[in-house]
Amino acid sequence: MALDTQKIIDDLKDASILELNDLVKAIEEEFDVKAAAPVAAAGAAGGDAAAEKDSFDVELTEAGQEKVKVIKEVRGITGLGLKDSKDLVDGAPKVIKEGVAKADADEMKTKLEAVGATVTLK
Repeated sequence: MALDTQKIIDDLKDASILELNDLVKAIEEEFDVKAAAPVAAAGAAGGDAAAEKDSFDVELTEAGQEKVKVIKEVRGITGLGLKDSKDLVDGAPKVIKEGVAKADADEMKTKLEAVGATVTLK
């Protein structure tokens, strides 16, 4: 039996996501296989992503001597109210922003360190 490859491809293009999902499940059951990405390729991609991290968490490690100025900076960075900002600064070490771009994280770190805080980028 010869397969009509182009017809199969055309049928797949016209199928809905649910139909494709059902097809994958049926193939897995019929042939006792799993549709999964190769682990080696995923591992290599993960290594590159770790080397070139593009999002950072900005952690206030210590408030320092100028706590009032640090609270003001934290308010400006986070948009939190005065009480929430004070609680965050008092509870240091705490993450004040998550998933921030490198340039933005460096800017936040510079602002906070300028008023005496200790900041760590993770």
